[in-house]
Amino acid sequence: MSALNLPPLPPIDGGTTGRNVLDVLAERHRELLGLAERATTGREIDVLVAELSRHLSVEEQYLYPAVRRTVPDGDRLADRELAEDHELLTILGEPEPADFDLEAVRAALRRHVEADSSELFPLLAQMVPVEDLIRIGNRVELAEEAAPTRPHPGTPSRPPWNKIVDPMVAMIDKARDVTSRRTTYIKDL
Repeated sequence: MSALNLPPLPPIDGGTTGRNVLDVLAERHRELLGLAERATTGREIDVLVAELSRHLSVEEQYLYPAVRRTVPDGDRLADRELAEDHELLTILGEPEPADFDLEAVRAALRRHVEADSSELFPLLAQMVPVEDLIRIGNRVELAEEAAPTRPHPGTPSRPPWNKIVDPMVAMIDKARDVTSRRTTYIKDL
């Protein structure tokens, strides 16, 4: 059994397959930073809000629990990151073009990426076997599709409740997105 109590990966050609969670999230961070820097229109802001909402949801579901389980002082680190993520979700709010503070979002996103890449990712790389990082990476990629596309700072941010509530809230978000014809993916810009 793994250090994170995850089931073993199925053997494929005698090796482990998939991308590890650190690579998956680092790529998302680059995409989010790029989008945040170029976002100016309502459509781009809608996509930024949707992508960030999905991203923060999957980190709450998988990254922070891994930090809690494997990193010394992981509870404190995860709690700090959850508090900062909650602030970011609050800043995102329901974007109204006149009220949306894009500069505050950009600054909070840069802080988020810096904390993850300079502190959490190196600790996880050191403390967690690569097979477990790949398992989490696979889960993160799947969970992104079932994550909310709008900020919900009042919903649970810790397992197991967030893993139950987020997909239900996401269904409502996605129905709203379809009826309002809201763009929610970078690839659709």
